[in-house]
Amino acid sequence: MNLNKLLLAGNITRDPECRYTPKGTAVCEFGVAVNRRWTSESGEKKEEVTFVECKAWNKSAEMIAQYFKKGSPIFIEGRLTQEAWEDKNSKEKKSRTRVLVENFQFVGSKRESGPAVEKPVNAPAEKAEAAPVEKGDGEDSSVPF
Repeated sequence: MNLNKLLLAGNITRDPECRYTPKGTAVCEFGVAVNRRWTSESGEKKEEVTFVECKAWNKSAEMIAQYFKKGSPIFIEGRLTQEAWEDKNSKEKKSRTRVLVENFQFVGSKRESGPAVEKPVNAPAEKAEAAPVEKGDGEDSSVPF
């Protein structure tokens, strides 16, 4: 059995960037910072920040781009995806792991992040049959079980 499910709650690190494929499918890229706070055995307060790159498609992409900005809190349900491509200049093979957003929720007040929504916004994690927006965008939304 395989499982690839991720839940994140954090703040957007930069204004979301929304583009459209040649067939008109929206794709939005943004980063999220997730903080972890704890107290060490010696009583010292510690904090760790993890920066996560995210990508949303379709209606979710448009809503995130419209209602969120740098610093906005967000709750994300998604899955990890691996993107691979070859650098145009150096011909080096490159890759990165990011979160493909499947659902999200607005967090906080209406003033902070747009309309207050209590239920998740479902986002099909599929893309149109159009050419990829950037190299490595070969996502397939089919579930293997």
